Amino acid sequence: MSFPTHRMRRLRKTKTLRKLFEETRLGPIDFILPLFVAEDLKIPENIASMPGVQRHSFSSLVREAASSHALGIQAVLLFGIPHKKDSLATEAFKKNGVIQKAVGLLKKEVPSLAVITDVCACEYTSHGHCGIIQKGDVSNDPTLGLLQKIALSHAQAGADMVAPSDMMDGRIGAIRKVLDRKGFTDTPILSYAAKFSTCFYGPFRDAADSAPTFGDRKTYQMPATNPREALREIQLDIEEGADVVMVKPALTALDIIAKAKLKFFAPLWAYHVSGEYAMIKAGEKMGWLAKDTAMAESLLAIKRAGADRIITYWAKEAAKFFK
Repeated sequence: MSFPTHRMRRLRKTKTLRKLFEETRLGPIDFILPLFVAEDLKIPENIASMPGVQRHSFSSLVREAASSHALGIQAVLLFGIPHKKDSLATEAFKKNGVIQKAVGLLKKEVPSLAVITDVCACEYTSHGHCGIIQKGDVSNDPTLGLLQKIALSHAQAGADMVAPSDMMDGRIGAIRKVLDRKGFTDTPILSYAAKFSTCFYGPFRDAADSAPTFGDRKTYQMPATNPREALREIQLDIEEGADVVMVKPALTALDIIAKAKLKFFAPLWAYHVSGEYAMIKAGEKMGWLAKDTAMAESLLAIKRAGADRIITYWAKEAAKFFK
């Protein structure tokens, strides 16, 4: 039977009824906050292409993490900006490197906060690519050894989870192997499993000073045209030992999130990336978008598609909005 017996608007009549019949809900637990920490900073520094986001000093990083945790946010994702770079990313795995110091501080000052570390080389290489360059391109297998060193150094510093974002073939298995061999069998791996090549990473590259000095990343990041390839990437990472898988970027890959949710049983996260954040900020500045509504609708779309958790620069604002 249909109208007039069935009236869909009945359950929308009041705010209380609308709340009662919500199918998708968000709360502070759903959000992970990305944070940038720069080794040379004494005070935080604004990022022009990401209004409201800063590069942090060590002390401001702790304050920002603590205030986020007080809002109910349970985890942060750390990106480091070292004081110097070289072609082999040697600063990335130093015992007293920027991320290693930051992890130690956060685990001391905000011990109940989960600290996740980005495992990649692009912020640490003089050429801005995500691995070791041979014959003009990132060489996959030599880069695996570098990623093992970085991930192990993060685990040794106290990271609760390591998150390789490089998109090298075999890196999850390589990292799992070294972590297990060195006694970190309980350190989980969050894999950037389906990471697409996109213009929406632009503001992040400003923030992390990680833009490549030549070429692009299309030989290792995925083409947006290939949804089956994305699912294969996710499957392979799970088989290699990934504990959590991620799709990035989120809004332009909602279909991948939805398909992965149906196909796999590993926890599924999505990264609401810098360009997706910056678009809303730009729309707000021009008077074209209502910031809170645009933020909420974007995050709900990601959750509705199937993401279990969302990495987003809106985490603090969203935690307040959806409390």
